[in-house]
Order: sequence, then structure tokens, then C-alpha cells
Amino acid sequence: MSILIDENTKVLVQGITGSFGARHAKLSLEYGTKIVGGVTPAKGGQFFENVVPIFDTVGEAVKETGATASAIFVPPAFAADAILEAADAGVELIVCITEGIPVMDMMRVKAMLKGSKSRLVGPNCPGLVTPGLGEKSHGGCRIGIAPGYIHKRGNVGVVSRSGTLTYEAVWQLTQLGYGQSTCVGIGGDPINGTNHQEVLEMFNNDPETEAIILIGEIGGNAEVEAARWAKDHCKKPIAGFIAGATAPPGRRMGHAGAIVGGDEDTAQAKKKILAECGIAVAETPSVMAKTLLERWGK
Repeated sequence: MSILIDENTKVLVQGITGSFGARHAKLSLEYGTKIVGGVTPAKGGQFFENVVPIFDTVGEAVKETGATASAIFVPPAFAADAILEAADAGVELIVCITEGIPVMDMMRVKAMLKGSKSRLVGPNCPGLVTPGLGEKSHGGCRIGIAPGYIHKRGNVGVVSRSGTLTYEAVWQLTQLGYGQSTCVGIGGDPINGTNHQEVLEMFNNDPETEAIILIGEIGGNAEVEAARWAKDHCKKPIAGFIAGATAPPGRRMGHAGAIVGGDEDTAQAKKKILAECGIAVAETPSVMAKTLLERWGK
């Protein structure tokens, strides 16, 4: 098993004819992802790579293909409407890669998605990968921009606010011979969809996932809430890393949400709370996988 996506997930790409969307749609196809349609207004009836049909609207695409997931690669000014269009069409999993979406737009999206059956991952995220079992783990599902070749099918779940640190943790695990069940990049914006705790809950309920790496950073308290939940509810070993230890208070570092605003927003405070909750804390990103294996007893 895995969480959120697997080799049978039917995926749309909103913005498939743009340079960025096209590049990653092609990489996902090569990985083995079932890209069943693309969406670009006024380009309906065309084909991407002579294989994937393009539709004018998400509603048409869902009706014709049965897609249950969508990757959004449209520019920031149009991304909020793209998310809501996917939700209106009944898409179950919406993965928004776009960064730079105005905060007010995301406030509107968050309010309108409340009570919806659609789950949003992102925005400003690398997406998700559930590795396959084929050569170089191809044949799984890749939604977003993560490099597929570094993944290996296995039993470690990864959830992270940082794209590059996600890739680092995955590569470390793969190099040490430990694969991943699913890797989820939730994004680093101040207002996003799925959070750390929700992903931990899914990993905790997934029989294939035996251990977890949780990667966070300064800003907000999502990692703290997830750690406190895990202390009481998650019996699987977790290793954590918090980026931003040298960031001065009040200054944004990297992601839009990475700004220290309260006592629990700092890296040191988060690391302390994670440790108190039974999570093994990696002091540097270079030892994330090794820290998990020590905690796991491997």
C-alpha cells in the first residue's frame, strides 16, 4: 500500500502546455504515471506528446478520463482559480506546484475548500511520489517536480515542507538500501492545504509504512502540533529535521512561511519539542536517514 497515490492513480495536468508543466508532465509519463489528460483553455482537442488529450476545462477532462488527481502548473495569478476549478469538478487530490500565489488568494481557497471532498497538497510544493516496483522504481506515481530516479519502493514515509530536503532524505534512504512508501512535499507557504499532522496520521494508518521522516523549518507551529499528536497516537519510529537554525527572528528565510514570529517558531524550540515527543532529531540534514535508522533499530 501507500498513501494518497499509487500506480493506478489517474492524473490531470493543469497547465500542461506551458514550458514547466510540459517538462514535468513528460517526466511523469516516463516514470510510469498515468497522465490521462491535460487542461489548457482554448487548446482542447490537441494532444500532448501525441498521447495525452488536452481539454479546455477540468470538468470536461474528469468526465472523459475519470481522473481523480490533478497537478497544477499554472502561473500564480491564475492558480487559485485553477485549484477551485479542480475542486468544483470533484478532483479528490489537488497538488499545486505553483509558488508565489498571493496570500489573499489562498485565504479564499482555504475557505472555499472547507467541507469539500477535495484534498489540497501545496501550494509551492514539490508534490508526491509513490515509487513503483519496476526498474529504477518506475511504474509508480509521480505528481509534481521531484526527481523520480532517486526513489526506491520501500517502507519509509517522508513528509516535508522543503523540496530539496525531501530529495536529500530520499536519496540518503535509497543509498542505504531503504525505500519509501510515499513521499509528500506539503510546501512552505503560510497558508497551505495538507499539513504535517494529517500526513502523519495517514502514514500511521498505512500498513506498508514502518517508519517516518518528518522535515520542517522555522515559522508556524505545524511541526509542533504534529509532534504532540505523534507522541500520543503514533507508534512508528520518527526522525525529524528542522531547517533554519541560524535564521534571525522576524526575517523570512526561504519559503514565504519561514519566518519566526513566536516562541515555538524557532528551530531550537521545535527541535526541543520534537525530542520531548519521542522523535529522534537530526542535527544536520546530512544524517536524516541515519538518525531514522538508529531510532528504528536498523
